[in-house]
Amino acid sequence: MEKLKVFGLMAVLSMLMVMLGGYIGGSGGASMFFVGSLAINFGMYWFSDKIVLRQYRAHVVRPGEDGGRYDELYAMIDRLRQRAELPMPVVAVSEEMQPNAFATGRNHAHAVVCVTRGMWEMVQAGQMTRDELEGVMAHELAHVKHYHMLVGTVAASMAGAIMLIARMAFFFGGRDEDRNPLGMILMMILAPVAAMLIRAAISQRNEFEADAGGALISGKPLALASALQRIERMAEVRPMAVSPAASHLAIINPLAGVGGLMSAFRTHPPTEQRVARLQQLAANAHVQPFGR
Repeated sequence: MEKLKVFGLMAVLSMLMVMLGGYIGGSGGASMFFVGSLAINFGMYWFSDKIVLRQYRAHVVRPGEDGGRYDELYAMIDRLRQRAELPMPVVAVSEEMQPNAFATGRNHAHAVVCVTRGMWEMVQAGQMTRDELEGVMAHELAHVKHYHMLVGTVAASMAGAIMLIARMAFFFGGRDEDRNPLGMILMMILAPVAAMLIRAAISQRNEFEADAGGALISGKPLALASALQRIERMAEVRPMAVSPAASHLAIINPLAGVGGLMSAFRTHPPTEQRVARLQQLAANAHVQPFGR
């Protein structure tokens, strides 16, 4: 089912690209942008993990390296992935000082779970509990479990491409005999809006699903809720220099908050809604906070 969602997403956004291509250059343009959509989907499927790690300035870590600095993190992820019945993912650390985390990769066997240096140092300094970190890592493994990271990366890449093509349509238009100025303006506005709404809806649904899945994997929904609140407070005062195209992957949006009319395009649900759902999950399941 999750794989069908991935291919369905690719098909819908590819269709938007082909429609734009057809408007710009007729059947030839449609064919050209169809090939372009295939290239984007192919590239994101095979190389999304490398692209994302580069954008977040992250590097892979292994047990025993750097004096065993990240051995505890590795062991925690190993324990949680066994609960989730997943293969061991690649573990990475981003050099960003904002506390945050993300998952990337194309499938269960080629997944990466990453934390920022800022988050790991907060745990080491006692400013974030290990239970909170465990909740965050379980959330990221839930993304892996449901193939969210591939879906999100494809959606972001395709939405960006559609925005670029829409601008091309406005400036270069289609064939002169078919060109309709009003149609051009509507195409330039509506196609990117549709793509961004699809991206936002998918991303928000994924975050809610990963919160619930992470709570079940760790058994500590209130620890995850506390971590979300803590990370959001730190993100507001310590912004991260990361591409907006990769911001949806982080557990909390690492960029400035989105409000007003633009909130419809936000890639993360409001943190208070996520916390409320986790609190309800804890109450329904009778899970004790930070319990073993």
